[in-house]
Amino acid sequence: GSLWPGEITMEVVLLHGLLLLLPLAALLLYRYNATFHYFCKVAFFHCWIVAMATLLSPFAALRGRSVENMKLLRAAILPLKRFYGIKMQVWGSEHLNIKEPYVIVCNHQASLDLMGMVEVIPDRCVPIAKKEIMYMGTVGWACWLSGIIFIDRHKREDAINVISQTLRVLIFPEGTRNQDKSMLPFKRGAFHLAVQAQVPIFPVVISPYWDFFSSKDKKFTSGTCTIRILPKVETQGLSPKDVPELTETVRQAMADALAEMSANHCGDQHAEQPPLPRCAGADAIRGTGSLRCEEDTTGTSN
Repeated sequence: GSLWPGEITMEVVLLHGLLLLLPLAALLLYRYNATFHYFCKVAFFHCWIVAMATLLSPFAALRGRSVENMKLLRAAILPLKRFYGIKMQVWGSEHLNIKEPYVIVCNHQASLDLMGMVEVIPDRCVPIAKKEIMYMGTVGWACWLSGIIFIDRHKREDAINVISQTLRVLIFPEGTRNQDKSMLPFKRGAFHLAVQAQVPIFPVVISPYWDFFSSKDKKFTSGTCTIRILPKVETQGLSPKDVPELTETVRQAMADALAEMSANHCGDQHAEQPPLPRCAGADAIRGTGSLRCEEDTTGTSN
């Protein structure tokens, strides 16, 4: 029942051949099967985040919980756009060149929003995240060390109280991912905070990912993502009773920008920046009940 040396050698050769065929088969699938390609890229994205969080957390821990550690997270996420061949275009970044506190509100489509967030988030600006992320191992630890604020999305009062700990924050007011052509209704926590602190709101709109990413169609290729930072919306003089109107008018301004970006998405991505709306903010809400916007052509691309 023993094997002859020749038979053993043949088995070893066959085993080596199979081991060589596996990576070749995976490479061919990656090249020619869009679904396999999608899952590989998504897996790499999440593995990169976990690996960077694990690697950088000990260095961040030396400083302790501090918003300064956001610079480490930002540096870890920035290279991903090059790995995926995604070009980021930022319009209106000059609007954030102010030292006063403010609230940034941004639409939320997918995990890829992390790449857009690190392109625009200013120094000492704290993102708001759902509480569940805090329990995601080293990722949660890295986020906590970076000063990210965790909230229970179902408790509005708690969210407002926690957010009030800092006055320069980035929030996704839709509250969940949304890849539809229109925006979901906004939660009002960010707007209550802005009114309570009497600080301006900066709407940020990330263009649709349709041409290079779709979780529904299992598509993940290279492409261009445009981020528009709209002029600030003032809240000076507004009171809590104005929050519903403020929320809806900011959402409408962002929805209009998203619709315009969607309409131009199949056109020339390198075209000149379209005019940005300049919003009258508090005066508009108190005066006419709507957010008046004028064209602002001062924006530049990064």
